[in-house]
Amino acid sequence: MISKEQIEALALNALTDEYFVVDISVKKGNVIEVTIDGDQGVSIQKCVDVSRSIESNLDRETEDFELSVSSAGLGKPFKVKRQYVKNIGNEVEVVSGEGKPLAGTIAAVDDEGFDLETKTKEKVAESKKKVEVVKTHRFLFSSKPKVRNIISFK
Repeated sequence: MISKEQIEALALNALTDEYFVVDISVKKGNVIEVTIDGDQGVSIQKCVDVSRSIESNLDRETEDFELSVSSAGLGKPFKVKRQYVKNIGNEVEVVSGEGKPLAGTIAAVDDEGFDLETKTKEKVAESKKKVEVVKTHRFLFSSKPKVRNIISFK
């Protein structure tokens, strides 16, 4: 069976620094799925190029396989730290362990997790009107929050 490590090495060899591997799976029957992303997105042509590069380095005579290379979808949850870094300043939805979704903007990312800034209208003691309050929420990668882009048509 073709190994995940072998496919990862071939995929990384086919990518320049602006692109990165999000996920690789090798399922029963050598069904290979590779998901890539890029700092400025991923074109269909880039997926084709990576697919051809991987395929040219595997021998169908030795082991038959099915290969699919795709870009990380907008509605799909983030899987690697670089996706968070790429989306600093962008609006995302976070579903944490409590299960309640929280929408906001990624403010910062480090090795342990990320900070999400949210804006809400709240009454404060000194004012009769509601004022906009910005809060920062900390999420650790180890808690495995589900994070995905919020798609808005403005």
